[in-house]
Amino acid sequence: MSLKNWRSRTDLLRVGAGLAGLLMAAPSAHAVEAATSFYILGSKTTMSGYLPPPGAYGFLSNYVYSGSADIEFEAGGVTVSGGIDADAYIAMPTGLWVLHEDILGGNLAFSLTAPFAGKKMEAGAFISPTGTQLNAKRDNWAFGDPVFGTTLGWHDGKLHYTLGALVNIPVGQWELGNPVNIGFNRWVVDGTAAMTYLDPTTGLELSGAAGITFNFENPDTNYDSGTEIHGEAAAMLHLSHTFSIGLNGYAYKQITGDSGSGAVLGPFKGQVFAVGPALDYTFKIGQLPVATNLRYFYEFGVDNRLKGHAGLLNFAVPLGGHSAEQSSH
Repeated sequence: MSLKNWRSRTDLLRVGAGLAGLLMAAPSAHAVEAATSFYILGSKTTMSGYLPPPGAYGFLSNYVYSGSADIEFEAGGVTVSGGIDADAYIAMPTGLWVLHEDILGGNLAFSLTAPFAGKKMEAGAFISPTGTQLNAKRDNWAFGDPVFGTTLGWHDGKLHYTLGALVNIPVGQWELGNPVNIGFNRWVVDGTAAMTYLDPTTGLELSGAAGITFNFENPDTNYDSGTEIHGEAAAMLHLSHTFSIGLNGYAYKQITGDSGSGAVLGPFKGQVFAVGPALDYTFKIGQLPVATNLRYFYEFGVDNRLKGHAGLLNFAVPLGGHSAEQSSH
């Protein structure tokens, strides 16, 4: 990935005054602030349209990402070239409560996620004609922003549908100038619609989800990240009641550019596509059913974003409030 349009209003040497100022600002030359989107791509692939029966559930999602990007820009007769390597791990424990009451012919659910994450970034750049080599490294472990969610789900024979919304509450770790912040320091609202077709006779599952993310301005940087859309899909074969295997993938595109006085590099727009294998497996610990899901994604077709590999390992258990009939399914 090359970033050839460095639209700085000041001289490069003033923008990049020193090692940290130059390299630690590099992620902002990718779409959305700090090159990090709120929505976890790939989080709604298999069984994305299925809302579980009424009751309480506990989820633990483990997200791992490793990616890189090239740096290439020019200003004032000075050329900077190099690269960024970034790694992230996000643990997302989530509580889900599905109501028993009939709401518009379906069930209403509420969720709360409290993420804890670690990020690491290494950047290096060569400046010509001065011949200067710059290198920087940063890492961070902290609690992120809590996320409140609400979902409305329906079941109609082999078809299952959901409409959901997520709200990012900006109270997690964030500090000005840190390229590996865990929180976002901005409100974010995401809406997603999903559908799952599941034939219990053949074991065929086809799932898909589409959503849109609205970013509000970061008040401390005056950076207004653009609006993003995302789509996910999976084709799975359920070989038994406890095991399925197939393919899943995602697509992402930023439909409006970044803006605000803090977006000094211009209105970048990002996009990415990814595909990879997925499997689901359910087992029991005593009488407690534990549903697990493993997903891997290889990214391609990337613009103005890091390019790499992503993985999700999810666990889900019922916590209570389930009838005997529901627990038998």
